[in-house]
Amino acid sequence: MFTGIVEEIGTIRSIPTGHSAGSFRIGAKTVLEKTKIGDSIAVNGVCLTVTALQSDSFTADVMPETLRRSNLGNLKIGDPINLERAMVADGRFGGHIVSGHIDGVAPITGIRKEENAVWITISPNAAIMELIVEKGSITIDGVSLTVAEITKDTFSVSIIPHTGSCTSLLHKKIGEHVNLENDIIGKYVKRILGGPIETNPTTAPADSRITEEFLKEHGF
Repeated sequence: MFTGIVEEIGTIRSIPTGHSAGSFRIGAKTVLEKTKIGDSIAVNGVCLTVTALQSDSFTADVMPETLRRSNLGNLKIGDPINLERAMVADGRFGGHIVSGHIDGVAPITGIRKEENAVWITISPNAAIMELIVEKGSITIDGVSLTVAEITKDTFSVSIIPHTGSCTSLLHKKIGEHVNLENDIIGKYVKRILGGPIETNPTTAPADSRITEEFLKEHGF
């Protein structure tokens, strides 16, 4: 489990040939401290397992499903990426509950400055969008952020200078795709109410198990 508070910006050192599944090597410093082979590190919000350690980098395997669900397959050598080690039990929970399991990718459709802040607007598919609420939490490339504004088809976040300097978000351009992870609490609530497990917009919704009779039986 992660918090979405990025610890450092790493660098892609090597990628599999042809952007296929295989091993990524990622340059880092802070996240290497006390890290062991088998530990989890969130890379742009994707939970990866450390398979090898070097003095200034680590290696992680990436399978086809990971590439389908995330933007890792679009990375190039030298690209900056957000890194976070799994949360320790005695640490501060500064962000929100982040699993590192990406729900999908979406393009950045707007970037604008407002005094000391930068607004980023993203256009996800309908299934991801329906789990986003204003002032709720969203994870973008591994960064825990508060949703500042929503429309029917988009949501926006406002990036403070500290977040901009400590993450790779302000390196992004309009049209680039980012990894999105919805708030896990919302996903569980949707499932309990009978919604589809996947955030795939083509999945047909199931009938809700919450009925008028169910509510009366439980005192509502």
